[in-house]
Amino acid sequence: MSIDLQRLARFDTPTISNAIEVFNVRPRSAGYMDARIRACFPEMPPMVGYASTATMRCAEPLAAGDVYGSLDQQVARFAELPGPAIVVFEDLDDPPVAATFGEIMCTTYQSFGAAGLITSGAARDVDQVRRLGFPAFSNGAICSHGYSHIVDLHCTIRVGGLTIRAGELIHADANGVCTIPASIAAQVADIAEEFVAAEALVLNYLKGGPPDVKAFGEARKAMMDAIAALSRRARAQAGA
Repeated sequence: MSIDLQRLARFDTPTISNAIEVFNVRPRSAGYMDARIRACFPEMPPMVGYASTATMRCAEPLAAGDVYGSLDQQVARFAELPGPAIVVFEDLDDPPVAATFGEIMCTTYQSFGAAGLITSGAARDVDQVRRLGFPAFSNGAICSHGYSHIVDLHCTIRVGGLTIRAGELIHADANGVCTIPASIAAQVADIAEEFVAAEALVLNYLKGGPPDVKAFGEARKAMMDAIAALSRRARAQAGA
């Protein structure tokens, strides 16, 4: 089955996380970044794409060569991915001492088709990147790029407590960042749609007028029964 990224992007990241949970393919406490990683532009819609991983240093000068020289290699490797790239940086400096990205880098990535950027380090040129309409996630902002340079490309990294491998499918919005397991990725949008419908059983009841405890309990039970049935079906699909 093909993966419809545009359809996945219609859902917020908590809904995607809920949909993944019903498959029971990983622990509920796994597969998402912690609160250190925050949306720089929470007003932007969800982004979906495949991890183009890299490591970065900013505290010490590059031994030789152009600090932006690795950009050529980095964007060339976008072609190895099955769809649009999401650039994911692990900042090797702890704590971060300078910005991982700014206007030049984000303009480059966007021009080569990237859907967004995530870093365990800091952002800068925040207003300029916002005007690009380029989603970005970081742990804060620092005005200088220091001695920023890319150390390695398409390697396994750890960002926000989550291990990320090149090519992993990522969904992110103002609520945070999660990965979508490849084994269920083609089914997640269908399940997310049904999960939203199940939640609507309670939400529509509560919006319909003054609530009654007994009727609320019935609506909540109907929602939980619908989610349980959905989970049984999703788990059977995942095991097929």
